[in-house]
Amino acid sequence: MADEANRATFLEIQGRMIEITGKLKQVQSQVRNKEGEKKRAFLTLEELKQLSDDTNAYKSIGRAFVLEPKSVLMAEQEQKLKDSEAAIVSLQSSKEYLEKQKAEVENNLKELLQQDPGIARQIMSMTVA
Repeated sequence: MADEANRATFLEIQGRMIEITGKLKQVQSQVRNKEGEKKRAFLTLEELKQLSDDTNAYKSIGRAFVLEPKSVLMAEQEQKLKDSEAAIVSLQSSKEYLEKQKAEVENNLKELLQQDPGIARQIMSMTVA
């Protein structure tokens, strides 16, 4: 009876670990994407700063290009930069939270294995299909 309860607890902990690990990978991917967006916006801003103030430049909209004043393009790139920075801060806090959850689940798993060494043997004897 206790063996079945421990096995069910292990399966629950394993499921939580898989879920948290998946979410953590997703957040890390989102952070990388936002950092790329931030870098592109920064580099575009640097290039636009080199142009004279009365210059018009082309903005890509899908497959089309639209002529816009430099000031409009600069404002858009600055907004993208700010939005990316805010998103990165938010995602970093989510990442920290998920890492804490993962550590907590790992501790729960360690406690379960220390509490019932027999379940560790069962886990080790399980074959991966």
